[in-house]
Amino acid sequence: MTDRTEVRPLHDMIARWAQPGHVEWIGVRPARAADIAVLDRASVLMSGLDGDRGRAGKRAVTLIQAEHLPAIASYLGRDHIDPSLFRRNLVVRGINLAGLKGRSIEIGSAVVKFTTICAPCSLMERFLGYGGYAAMRGHGGWCAEVVTPGEVTLGAAVRPLD
Repeated sequence: MTDRTEVRPLHDMIARWAQPGHVEWIGVRPARAADIAVLDRASVLMSGLDGDRGRAGKRAVTLIQAEHLPAIASYLGRDHIDPSLFRRNLVVRGINLAGLKGRSIEIGSAVVKFTTICAPCSLMERFLGYGGYAAMRGHGGWCAEVVTPGEVTLGAAVRPLD
């Protein structure tokens, strides 16, 4: 007979996470439609990543799940897409971002709180080509507000603050 996991309320199951993730890629957008500057580290200010066009509030930092990038590439008939084309600040791997909605998350020494999905914009057609907008739907990532400024580096841990 196998040991069964205790059945818990849905809220408790959503709040559980298996392991910390990590930052795989960092980029800043100095202006709308400008080329992305790819970084090894960035200061996270109340307005978002230093050098980014972001502003304080619920969309200060944008994150996308690394595990979704191959799906988007597949929808466009490609093997790989440069992360800078997705126009997000951070690519995170190993932890389900959708499971963290509304929670405060430590990323490096900064703390952010996920606020809303980061829906694709019309620029996806420009940067990804025909069908780019549709390929991103449901895979665009998340927006977050900054709770505590700090530093983020490649490889930095991403974990919920419980």
